[in-house]
Amino acid sequence: MKKKRLTDPLLTASYDYSLPEELIATHPVHPRDHARLLVYRRDNRSITHSRFDQLEQFLPEHCALIFNDTKVIKARLYGKKESGGGIELLINRPLNAHILNVYIKGRVKEGTKLLFDENVTATVTTLHEDGSREVQFTQNSTLLRFEELLPILERIGHIPLPPYLGREDNSEDECEYQSVFAVHEGAVAAPTASLHFTDELFEKICTSRPNAFVTLHVGSGTFKPVECDLITDHPMHSEYFNITDQAHTLIQSNLPLLCVGTTSTRTIEYHARTTELHGEANLFLHPNNPPLRVNHLLTNFHLPKSTLLMLVASFVGLEETKRIYKCAIDEKYRFFSYGDAMLIL
Repeated sequence: MKKKRLTDPLLTASYDYSLPEELIATHPVHPRDHARLLVYRRDNRSITHSRFDQLEQFLPEHCALIFNDTKVIKARLYGKKESGGGIELLINRPLNAHILNVYIKGRVKEGTKLLFDENVTATVTTLHEDGSREVQFTQNSTLLRFEELLPILERIGHIPLPPYLGREDNSEDECEYQSVFAVHEGAVAAPTASLHFTDELFEKICTSRPNAFVTLHVGSGTFKPVECDLITDHPMHSEYFNITDQAHTLIQSNLPLLCVGTTSTRTIEYHARTTELHGEANLFLHPNNPPLRVNHLLTNFHLPKSTLLMLVASFVGLEETKRIYKCAIDEKYRFFSYGDAMLIL
């Protein structure tokens, strides 16, 4: 029975692994394209160790690149209740112009008012069973639209570093936890495979290959572990996406697609199943729901029992995923958001 649990691709327990704490990358590499790069070829199951600035030599000659141009907002706020108790709020995603889905550390109820700098107030309007809350923001008693809140967050908010980094954000993170091609504000987590690109490397690679952008605003649900025994019982989170005309043209072409990151992969694959060009994507890729359109993946190393790890397995299978990750641990690759990268060909 134990062996079955470790090899059945539909069982969450199959995606667990032990990671030495020292392999969790708590700070970025400088320069960012000097991160290590593990290259995996599916045709012969080979593993090659390189460095990210050597990426171009491994890219297939005829393929198009898809990037996610979302921009991380300063989604973490520290304030207090009207009663004076300290509070921490993490914006997850806007539900409409005035209502935001958030997570709040501390006990609140409907009607609770949370006070922040610059006379900004968040009023709790709804409590959800999943632990999230709905709030409306005002400034000087004037209701704020999400786009009006964004420049305020830039001044009073904090970069929402993932909890596994185990530290507070600092001025370095304002630059490093953002891709060089980030444009559209809305993500509360970075599309981490993109963090390895310098301006020079990005320009060099895009000069020689067709490329385009999609936007997927990464939500905090990306860090939510799968807690069901069966991965297919996991309620997948949804995130706003938009596919540009240029990206749609490449999707419709016969060119192989290489997606930079799991986020652009899910965006393209959601479109492949629905034909939708914008909206809310909640696609869960795993070995029983493999990619239909994306041919190659550039990604980082992901958390145990995460949907992102299961997405990797949708490309290479569970057993090869486990073998690759064991190799990466043995070779002391750096894991998670500020960690090293893997290219699946």
